[in-house]
Amino acid sequence: MDLDTLLSFEWGAMAPEFIILGVATILSIVDLFAPKHLDRKIFGWIGFAGILLALASLINLVGLGPVSILYDTFRLDGFAKAFKILLLIGAALVMLLALSYKPKEGMEEYKGEFYYLLLAGLLGAMMMASSGDLITLFVGLELLSLSSYILAGIRKKHLPSNESAMKYVVNGGIATAFTLFGMSYVYGLTGTTNLIEMTNVLPNLANAQYIYILGIAFFMIFVGLSFKLATAPFHMWAPDVYQGAPTPVTAFLSVVSKTAGFVILIRILLTVFGNAFAGNSGVAAMTNFLVGMQDYIAFLAAATMIIGNVVALRQRNIKRVFAYSSIAHAGYLLVAVTAMSSFMFDALWFYLGAYLFMNVGAFAVIQLLTQHTDNEDIGVFAGLYKRAPWLAVAMGVFILSLAGIPGTAGFIGKLNIFIGALASEPAHYVLASVMIATTVISYFYYFGVLTQMFFRPAAEDEGEGGKIRVPVGLSIALVICVVATIVFGLFPNIALDFFHTNFEGFADFLQ
Repeated sequence: MDLDTLLSFEWGAMAPEFIILGVATILSIVDLFAPKHLDRKIFGWIGFAGILLALASLINLVGLGPVSILYDTFRLDGFAKAFKILLLIGAALVMLLALSYKPKEGMEEYKGEFYYLLLAGLLGAMMMASSGDLITLFVGLELLSLSSYILAGIRKKHLPSNESAMKYVVNGGIATAFTLFGMSYVYGLTGTTNLIEMTNVLPNLANAQYIYILGIAFFMIFVGLSFKLATAPFHMWAPDVYQGAPTPVTAFLSVVSKTAGFVILIRILLTVFGNAFAGNSGVAAMTNFLVGMQDYIAFLAAATMIIGNVVALRQRNIKRVFAYSSIAHAGYLLVAVTAMSSFMFDALWFYLGAYLFMNVGAFAVIQLLTQHTDNEDIGVFAGLYKRAPWLAVAMGVFILSLAGIPGTAGFIGKLNIFIGALASEPAHYVLASVMIATTVISYFYYFGVLTQMFFRPAAEDEGEGGKIRVPVGLSIALVICVVATIVFGLFPNIALDFFHTNFEGFADFLQ
């Protein structure tokens, strides 16, 4: 590739990625040579400023049409821009949590890398959102994964953190192997790794032998990505990792990593398998391959919702409760993927946005109550309304939204998915029924937290009336999350109109 070719690319489309890469690189170099007595918290604020700058540059690109550079390996279309906004907002809020994180044993030795590893993971997620090629998609996936493995075990002197990192690495490695194996089959069938070029080849694969191979590829890729999404039955790593990882990392995995997982799932499913055809040995009547896989995705969606919500009922550790809650929410999102309704993109984008605010906000409160003692029993919430009324009210808003109570963003998100399941062709009545039933089950463990906060007395060692001091970073994150959860619950058209005005329902997804 000569210099003229390089200069001909529209590099401005990668401005947000370049900003995150630059800030992460600078922080890593400065951290290497800076004296040990320097307070590394300044790195976190620099990282936070870098994320906001990247977000501003992305918003500046919203009006730009679809851009494809580096021989279609990087695409900045409406799909990429919409989900990058969620990734950047989620990472900014998680960075505020990280700034306020002070575990019992301290983190002075490795506080610096805590911040720029978060940025590295964010960069991987952003690359996944804009990938137009299996290779760049896989590189982004691995950048996110490797950063997450290290972050999960960054509390070197904390045994549960070490255990969570080990389990995460083992399960993540298995998931990567499955995904890569499936991708290799797709490459073998099409002779290209470029997603757009695949759309021209796959519709012609009517031979039954090819369809069998494509079915194996679908199974492998879907299983591998199911590990990343923590959907049943590939969810067993999630509770242990969520429990052992530092709370900001848990929030990062539940929001940024999960959003990136659904981004890559939609990219591959719709671009690769959505353009393939399934038939019987050359029979003229063909059906879309992905439509033929709907029943399998629906089964996993139902199993994920049931397992996540039912097992959560037996948990006492609050982070394990939220791990199984996260599994259940992945099931709700899979309902939208199964239905493939005309407003699937709208439902996924809004739900992931709502989930971002309510989940990060909940983890902010969890971090505040658990970080100094390492006591993560649900009982730490006992009497919170008496000790810190506004904190209890904020947590109440997040819990109600997670439960899907009207007036919150979570309710609108669930309603969009539910309507999509019924409005699709064919309508998924059983899946919609399972969604309603499991949502009702979730009330038991969500309202258990509310009961602790508002109707249980505080423990004796916490009942001296001492005020809970909320750091600046957590205060900012909590205010943003509470306001967003309520505003998008009462006025959802604010977000949906922004979506339709700027991204046109992802009309440029396959252009």
